[in-house]
Amino acid sequence: MLTVFRSEDGQVVRQDSIEPGCWVHLCRPDDDEIARVESELSIDRDYLLAALDDEESPRVDSEEGDTLIIIDIPFVENSGKTLSYSTLPLGIIHRDDIILTVCLRDTSLIDMFAEGKVKGFSTNKKTRFILQLLQRNAARFLQYLKQIDKSSVAIEAELHKSMQNRELIQMLGLEKSLVYFSTSLTSNERVLKKLLRLDFIQRYPDDTELLEDVLVENEQAISMCSIYRDILSGTMDAFASIISNNLNIIMKLLASITIVLSIPTIVASFFGMNTGVPWEGSITGFYIAMGIAFGGSLITALILWLKKMF
Repeated sequence: MLTVFRSEDGQVVRQDSIEPGCWVHLCRPDDDEIARVESELSIDRDYLLAALDDEESPRVDSEEGDTLIIIDIPFVENSGKTLSYSTLPLGIIHRDDIILTVCLRDTSLIDMFAEGKVKGFSTNKKTRFILQLLQRNAARFLQYLKQIDKSSVAIEAELHKSMQNRELIQMLGLEKSLVYFSTSLTSNERVLKKLLRLDFIQRYPDDTELLEDVLVENEQAISMCSIYRDILSGTMDAFASIISNNLNIIMKLLASITIVLSIPTIVASFFGMNTGVPWEGSITGFYIAMGIAFGGSLITALILWLKKMF
């Protein structure tokens, strides 16, 4: 889908034509939309397709006045009863007269700008738009990291009650999300540091200061991600050990019960042989055999209890 935006009288409006000073956004574009942008703006097709590869790494590339900036942005989606967090690339193409963004899916990050919810946003201020986008992206990482932390605390509370594999699998999913976030944030940091050296960023001191603020937020997100990963990993290891220990306790109890119950079976086997046995044919012999069986079981249970097998 190809959408063109322009700032007019403090509002963000849509239009059909691509003109200087506008913002062009491509979301899951088809071949016709890519061909139109390539033809009207004379932008390298590889630049347009770069962000459509979900394995594309964050980077900065410049050629013939066009600057391609690829960053990873976070997104969240429902996967059953839990939320799944991951990242995908967002391409930003900067030139003096226009700004263009390319993404594989709809994101709330882009929607905030398209709906005019970002204070001070203008399609005419292309460099400021890029920095605002980067700042909001870093803030979104921080927001999702806090959500992951809250989810892990809730799952941990459930683990205290149930000790089931389901909760451990949910925590494993959160740890996987943190791995994605950590990798993306580290790659984004390299892009941000490279942007500091670009001419169109250094042109305005305010933009340089804003980019430095974005770097600080990104570093804060990296630190939080690392802390949450360590906590989550330690929690999973601890609960995995607890579950394994609980299983060992159950198996030990079952083994002790089996030993106790095997005593009557052994006694009954001796007195049930097809040979002459003591007290054969006497009702007293039955009670004596039962006494030996239950007495042996009681003594065995007492020994096992003293050894804390129960």
